[in-house]
Amino acid sequence: MATAKKEKRGYISHGLVAENRRARFDYEITDTLEAGIVLTGTEVKSLRLGKAQITESYASPERGELWWINAHIPEYLEANRFNHQEKRPRKLLVSKKELSRLGAEVARAGNTIVPMKLYFNEHGKAKLLLGLGKGKKSFDKRETEKNRDWNREKSRLLKQG
Repeated sequence: MATAKKEKRGYISHGLVAENRRARFDYEITDTLEAGIVLTGTEVKSLRLGKAQITESYASPERGELWWINAHIPEYLEANRFNHQEKRPRKLLVSKKELSRLGAEVARAGNTIVPMKLYFNEHGKAKLLLGLGKGKKSFDKRETEKNRDWNREKSRLLKQG
């Protein structure tokens, strides 16, 4: 009965919570990686309501760990004094091998670790899809937009003919 009650209120048991749709437009994504997140109870409840903003956030390898910085998870309104800070740094869970590879890519090639999707997997765990990307220049963005428009027009013409 408790699960049916939660489904009525708009809780997300599994599926997409937030997506950074500008990530592929602003960055040339070369590799992706799924990471777990260390969250408090009120953060999980707020995410289950589908409230999070990841567009201005990024991940950074610091002190031998991977941290998710500047992500906005709003306070859970039904919690009182045990609520969380909205923009605190959150630890990401990746293997040591992946962490060393990401750290080397960021230091060597000037890449950025960009959060692309925040979701709950089929087991109910919060996961973050990270992309390793290099920032695009303005002419690269125009080229991407031109290709997207041409593909859209091409599919329109093929549908008609």
